[in-house]
Amino acid sequence: MPAKKPAKQKKEPSVGRPLMPGYGVPESKKGLLPWSWAKQRLQKSHNYVISTVKPDGSPHTMIVWGLWMDGAFYFSTGENSRKGRNLAHNPRCTVVTDNAAEAVIVEGEARVNSDSAIHRIFAKEYQSKYKWDMRDFKEPVFQVRPRAAFGLYEKKFQNSATRWTF
Repeated sequence: MPAKKPAKQKKEPSVGRPLMPGYGVPESKKGLLPWSWAKQRLQKSHNYVISTVKPDGSPHTMIVWGLWMDGAFYFSTGENSRKGRNLAHNPRCTVVTDNAAEAVIVEGEARVNSDSAIHRIFAKEYQSKYKWDMRDFKEPVFQVRPRAAFGLYEKKFQNSATRWTF
């Protein structure tokens, strides 16, 4: 029997400073936040803010519940909801955690995840986090994989402002 291949190590995102002219953010890497800081806040956030783009180019922002799992943000919304229609037209979106004093902002694209195993895991974890049964929910589950993320820690803003790229 052949030996199992070890699971691929997930590559950590590259880390640097966000472009913030006039805010006094240093060029040095001293004080940058680790990706683990962002993951912890993405996992623990209760409410998330998601911004999508309407077909006319205007923004739409709404509160959602969701889960940070396996390097992506998962949430569900109706296909005919404003968010669902916006994402069908343009999958680019931004997801923000609920604590602005220790904010994590994720930029990425939302895609419908049709993997039934992911749906089962999503329903189980969602039930645990929100006490809301999603097992029979028929609306799509979206997955947002980050392209870039930002960490803004108010108490140490200038020295800790961080940008991760994936």
